[in-house]
Amino acid sequence: MSKYYVTSPIYYPNAQPHLGHAYTTLLCDVLNRFHKSLGEDTYFLTGTDENSEKIIQAAEKLGEGPKEYLEKNVQRFKDLYQLLGIEYDQFIRTSDKEKHWPGAIEMWNRLSEAGDLYKSSYTGLYCVGHEAFLTEKELDENGICPDHGVAPEKIVEENWFFKLSKYASEIQKLIESGELPITPETRKNEVLSFLRSGVEDVSFSRPAEKMTWGVPVPGDDGQKMYVWVDALSNYITALGFGRGEELMDFWPGTHVLGKDILRFHAVFWPAMLLSAKLPLPKQLFVHGTIISDGKKMSKTLGNTISPYEMVERYGKDATRYLLLRHVHPFEDTDITWERLDEWYTAGLVNGLGNLVSRIMKLAETHLDGPVEFLPVGIFEDYEKAFENFDFNHSVNIVWGTIKFLDERITTKEPFKVVKTDLEKGKEIITMVVQDLYLVAHLLESLMPETSATIKTAVRANKKPENLFPRLES
Repeated sequence: MSKYYVTSPIYYPNAQPHLGHAYTTLLCDVLNRFHKSLGEDTYFLTGTDENSEKIIQAAEKLGEGPKEYLEKNVQRFKDLYQLLGIEYDQFIRTSDKEKHWPGAIEMWNRLSEAGDLYKSSYTGLYCVGHEAFLTEKELDENGICPDHGVAPEKIVEENWFFKLSKYASEIQKLIESGELPITPETRKNEVLSFLRSGVEDVSFSRPAEKMTWGVPVPGDDGQKMYVWVDALSNYITALGFGRGEELMDFWPGTHVLGKDILRFHAVFWPAMLLSAKLPLPKQLFVHGTIISDGKKMSKTLGNTISPYEMVERYGKDATRYLLLRHVHPFEDTDITWERLDEWYTAGLVNGLGNLVSRIMKLAETHLDGPVEFLPVGIFEDYEKAFENFDFNHSVNIVWGTIKFLDERITTKEPFKVVKTDLEKGKEIITMVVQDLYLVAHLLESLMPETSATIKTAVRANKKPENLFPRLES
């Protein structure tokens, strides 16, 4: 049996999860469900990046200890995933000394054995928000980080460095040849441009007095592992790397991520794997950003759209539909509550919901019992859409079938035919019920609860309750 491994990034649990977290992890869930439906042995990993200065600072602001703070915020992520019907196989936490730390230490040791770590003094501009050193050209004209609105701290410290420059040329060739696939092409070109501009070695540790929360550097009690070697290694530590490797046969995997962390996954992580003599990722899929009303979502601007509020307003599967069909998988997407309401009403209330109601009412009224032949399968272009990470297109294919069924009912008029030719009318109704079951099958990975509800209704030959209620004005 072939294996399929998909990962979301591991997120900083220093605040309430936002729509970006929900979208990225939802895409992983859909991919995992789809590959499972093909009969593959699948594994889906998500989790949280907890060895961070941001965690310490956020906890201190609330007068809490790091562990207490983390437990509360990590649960928020798990609760959100449950609300969205996201089913992962493992939730990895980098503060986990049993599951994560042994693999992070093993990775460090392999980099060291390869001769790719060295200690050096460094002067740089450190941004706590990014958890990274920035160059002056990345700041605005006032020396402020444009993403976090504060000036980075100028620090001088002695750290362990990883020889990233040693692997830049090889990674460039691997990306150019397609051996390290990056989708879409625009993101691939972005990484190649970065590599061609010259790559410097990168700091892989920080002084222990400045990182009180993190994995100690083996053999150097005065240093803690920096985010790159610690956080990126989660994709294999979760599979048992460094502690028995019971699930490492799932590696390599597919990484789903936002464009803001592309460089680390497309350059830093492959370089680490090459140094450690481990297989490269199978694929990197990089999605765009969700904005609102032409601007990046922010509490200050008042244009945030919370995934919790979406589920409360539209429901679990309806929220999945709205994100999968109307957020572009490759480019930035602008959404507002007004557009979401329009899409919900058009696609679900007047679309799928109305169709299910019409067909199953006809079936319940005129058929003697449940339809026996219920086709299952997928269209070739539907499968291709998943292979290409074109989630919009996969949903559009299903809604194309829904439109076709609507038109068939309008053209064939089974509600009239049954009055003059009952057997002919039953034949038409049976046909559209079979097609509806196929729609439910296609929805299995996209809207699992809706899929199950429609299948149950067909098997029982009974019209279900209103799937998608109209919004209150």
